[in-house]
Amino acid sequence: MAPVVHGLEAQWGREINFVYLDIDDVRNDDFKRELGYQYQPHFFLLDAEGEIIQQWVGPVPEAEFEAAFESVTQ
Repeated sequence: MAPVVHGLEAQWGREINFVYLDIDDVRNDDFKRELGYQYQPHFFLLDAEGEIIQQWVGPVPEAEFEAAFESVTQ
């Protein structure tokens, strides 16, 4: 999924802030618990207040991300 996500970041990075969490990094434990992050890969689309708009677990088609990004940037 990394190549897909990095490609999306190159395309959408001016409109959407991409943040990557290392599931094994204990410094992220509080944030992971807050989000309910348990699986890898696990993707979250958050609004400006940090509320979850949408989330995906497992591999996701690029078009699905693009549709979600388009819906929140229009």
